[in-house]
Order: sequence, then structure tokens, then C-alpha cells
Amino acid sequence: MIKFNKKKLPSRHTSLGPDRAPHRSFYYAMGETEEDVAKPFVGVVSTWNEAAPCNTALMRQAQSVKKGVKMSGGTPREFCTITVTDGIAMGHEGMKSSLISREIIADSAELTVRGHCYDALVGIAGCDKSLPGLMMSMVRLNVPSVFIYGGSILPGKYKGKDVTVVDVFEAVGKHSAGTMSSKDLRELELVACPSAGACGGQFTANTMACVSEAIGLALPYSAGTPAPYEERDKYAFESGSNEFIKKKYKTERYSNKKIFRKWSNNCCSNRWLYKCCFTSTCACK
Repeated sequence: MIKFNKKKLPSRHTSLGPDRAPHRSFYYAMGETEEDVAKPFVGVVSTWNEAAPCNTALMRQAQSVKKGVKMSGGTPREFCTITVTDGIAMGHEGMKSSLISREIIADSAELTVRGHCYDALVGIAGCDKSLPGLMMSMVRLNVPSVFIYGGSILPGKYKGKDVTVVDVFEAVGKHSAGTMSSKDLRELELVACPSAGACGGQFTANTMACVSEAIGLALPYSAGTPAPYEERDKYAFESGSNEFIKKKYKTERYSNKKIFRKWSNNCCSNRWLYKCCFTSTCACK
């Protein structure tokens, strides 16, 4: 286990010296020991909620991250932030809440880390705006950070074929055109999304998950495993015990403007989603 000198870490402002006795009292109230308070504080943020299946597996993975943090000599501090999920918000007034939620996610994670003087951050997200939101906060904070994708949903089965929510959207059109019965539409919607995880397609969530690896914020190969698989918990554990945190590498070391510009160019040249290009611009600022 690595030993840290907290006198050089942000958390010294909330844990070292006689004048910080009240701060330490709050930590003891939450079950932490004197040994825990003497270790680096690592924020573990997830966008868990029950708004959509893309978020429901995140808290489970957060527990594995915390185990990794503890194993590597840190003290995890778990917190959550919001998510507005496009799959539920689209098609009505709620879609006006979608894009701005990315900024609120980034701002809230950044404020929590700055306000409580955490030394590092591990972020877990699973939806279109929560992935870039957490990654933007990591780049702004410039503390040792690791991102982990919550994972994609598994395909459903309908009449012997793999189906996803995309097939349900197409089925709505067929039903409107009179080429699909209400009975068939109901049967399809009941089986199209059989598990936790993000939308099963190369939409913003899965695209940004690929980007998280490309820009160095996520562990290699961590984006591909579906949400229900136990292998995700292995990646979560490794994210919590990652060398970036142990060696106090700041995000500017592996995710800087040069890398972000290359990412943006790559998104455009490969006709990836425009939102990914837009997000890279926001993060560069």
C-alpha cells in the first residue's frame, strides 16, 4: 500500500491540523476512522438514478470502485449527481432539459470535488449527457481522474431475432403506417430492453464511451462490456486502484487540448455524432 504525504494534497485543508478538528468530527460521524481521515480522499461520483435503465447499474459499480480505492490506500467519498435521459425525455417538453443537464452534471461534480477538497475523482456514467458531463468536470478539475462507462444494454429477442429500442422506434412508424398491429407493437416493446444499460446502438452514450478510452480518461477496453456483466465490476475495481490516482497524475498529463483537438477532428472525419465534436470544444475551453 502506497503512503501519501497529505501536506501536499488538497484534502489537507479539511483534515490536517488542530483547526480542522471540526471537519474531522464530521468524518468520524460517517464511520471513518483516524486512519481513514489520514488517507487521500477520492471522490466516487455516479449518475445513478431510476430515470432509465442506463443508470440503474451504476451504484453497483460504484461499490467496486470504492473497494479499489480502499485497496490502493485511499478513502472513497461517494456522491451522486443528476441525469436527464434522452430516451425518456425526447418527444415532449422534457427534451428542453437534456442539453443543459450536461452542464449541470459537470458543474455539480466539479463543485463537490472543489468544495470538499477531494484529491482525486472516479466517475461512472451511463447516458448521453452524463458521460461528457463527468469527463468535462475531470478536465476542468485537473486532479487525478478515471472515467468508467456503465455499459450498454443487452439486446432483446423478438420472433427469433435480436432487437433493441431502435426497433421499437421503427415499429411506432410501422404502426402509424398501418403495417404493424397494436398486438405486435406491444409484444416488441415488452422484450426490446431486457436489462440495465445504455441504448443498444452507436448513439451518444456508446460513442462517448469509445472517446473516453481514446482520450485517456478510461481504462483500455473498459467501454465494451455490457452493463449486466460482472466483468464491469472488475473494470470498476481497477479504476479505483488505477496508477493515475496512485501516482497523482493530473488530467492535463493524458487529456489535454492537443488530444482533444485530434479527437474532435477524428469525430468529424468519421462522421461521428456532432454532439461529440461540440463536447470536445466545450471541454477545451
